[in-house]
Amino acid sequence: MDIIENNADIFIMLAIGFGLFMAWGIGANDVANAMGTSVGSGAITFKQAVVIAVIFEFSGAILAGGEVTATIRKGILDAALFTDSPYLLVYGMLASLLAAGTWLLIASSLGWPVSTTHSIVGAIVGFGAVGVGVDAIAWDKVIKIVMSWVASPVLAGTLAVIIFKSLQSLVIDTKDPLANVKKYLPFYVFFVGFIIALVTLFKGLKHVESLKYISKDASLSVMIAVAVGILAAVISAFIMRRIKIDPKDDKDFHYANMEKLFAVLMVITASAMAFAHGSNDVANAIGPLAAVYSIVEAGGDIASRSVVPSWVLLVGGGGIVFGLVTYGFKVMKTIGKGITELTPSRGFAAELAAATTVVLASSTGIPVSTTQVLVGAVLGVGIARGVAALNMRVINTIFLSWLITLPAGAIISILFFFALKGAFGA
Repeated sequence: MDIIENNADIFIMLAIGFGLFMAWGIGANDVANAMGTSVGSGAITFKQAVVIAVIFEFSGAILAGGEVTATIRKGILDAALFTDSPYLLVYGMLASLLAAGTWLLIASSLGWPVSTTHSIVGAIVGFGAVGVGVDAIAWDKVIKIVMSWVASPVLAGTLAVIIFKSLQSLVIDTKDPLANVKKYLPFYVFFVGFIIALVTLFKGLKHVESLKYISKDASLSVMIAVAVGILAAVISAFIMRRIKIDPKDDKDFHYANMEKLFAVLMVITASAMAFAHGSNDVANAIGPLAAVYSIVEAGGDIASRSVVPSWVLLVGGGGIVFGLVTYGFKVMKTIGKGITELTPSRGFAAELAAATTVVLASSTGIPVSTTQVLVGAVLGVGIARGVAALNMRVINTIFLSWLITLPAGAIISILFFFALKGAFGA
């Protein structure tokens, strides 16, 4: 207890600094890959992606990022084991933030789209296994996360193939793609609005005390999502009528005007996905930060769940946006250009498949990585066009980065844990 009381201010400052670093990594890697499809397809520019992320990632993190968060992310460690030595949990959470942030910095510098969730989980597993003992880890939860490495990208890829094949048969490979895109696009927009609303209701509002009853009521959530989908379809039909179509554009590229309509739609999907991502993944940065803050403020007492002050959400949201602005371009390039060539219609199919996968996963409790879901969806679009359309060298590098993320986070976390233990005492 004396260790915490004597170093309370230092621990809080370190938690804020490391939390910002981790949030920066989320912005540079996770948000960048979420925006990569829109930028890579040419639907929006990098500057426009930054503006969308600033508005919607930040608002998602602040408005639906959570008033209450679990002290131990994903429940993979038992907080009760630290009752007699709470300072070890403080060291562990600080080490986890710094380790995950460090790994995200390394991955982002190489242009690797890795999972921020797996980074922080690996870090917590690392310090928990060494600092407390192997038995302290809920290995069934870890195995479930590892299984999601295969399940989530496969599901997203399968959905992307189905969606893109439907676009090909209904719109792209028809005699008049422009007329058919106007005819069928509102139905796809309905599905986009419906899915994105469910993402927000299931994953975002469940943390907001005054609104979480909505996320618990499945039928009410579905009704609201249907209403949002209908509204989105009506708005899209109105927007399509106002977009200037020039027949001359189709002379050089037969699908120019059709892709122009898909590009407008991708602005909507990018905005909605940014909000959903900000509301969900900000917890990877603020969870450990909130844990350290609550333990220090309580003088060493550990609660299984802790209230997250609003300033903590500001730290998380601000860090995420700063990461995208300063370093997000490398991962964006990998997702948008490296895996397969994307157009607005292909990017739309990938984003819709990714959003659908997130909804299915959240409703069934399967832990998925936004990164892996999106990469799987982009792969699916490439497969739908033929394996020759895929850059296998880039894909192999991405898969390798996924495999080493969890152990890398664990090893780096162990090193930082012992460094903090040596600096402050045990």
